[in-house]
Amino acid sequence: IELGVLPRRVEFSSDPSSPELQFEAMWALTNVASGTTDDTAAVVAANAVPVMVSMLSAGVTDVVEQAVWALGNISGDSTPFRDLVLEAGALHGLCLLVTPGQKLSLTRNLTWTISNFCRGRPRPALERVSPALPSLSLLLHSEDEEVLTHACWAVSYISDGDNTDIRAVVDSGVVGRL
Repeated sequence: IELGVLPRRVEFSSDPSSPELQFEAMWALTNVASGTTDDTAAVVAANAVPVMVSMLSAGVTDVVEQAVWALGNISGDSTPFRDLVLEAGALHGLCLLVTPGQKLSLTRNLTWTISNFCRGRPRPALERVSPALPSLSLLLHSEDEEVLTHACWAVSYISDGDNTDIRAVVDSGVVGRL
């Protein structure tokens, strides 16, 4: 961070001509974003979030998984960062990745990241996180304990409000599997 390499890492991660370079650059950003709040802030300040959101549709599973993981680290750091990631449109990109037969490690990271999007005080607005409910419904049919744990936590966070929040969860159909 002190050497000023983060902007270059962001640049490398957005270069589709080299998936290997994208992966390594995104991996480095993921690791920095897992550090202190100041470290995470440096990644955000390097304008990495929009690049990470665009990487969700990169098509190279390893690159996508690193972007998901990085967004999970950033959103899990603080509610302002969570809100910034949500405002960048990351939830939509994540939900598009929730498909049957997806690589297990990616599914685990997706579920954990969606859960991070739904937690924290102040709570995210229901309109921001309720689009995740259909994806959570799919994830609740997983046989993997880690996926189920994070999916249940996400549903719990979404419904942890007034009757409107609870009604949204019930109306989404996720309760049947619970």
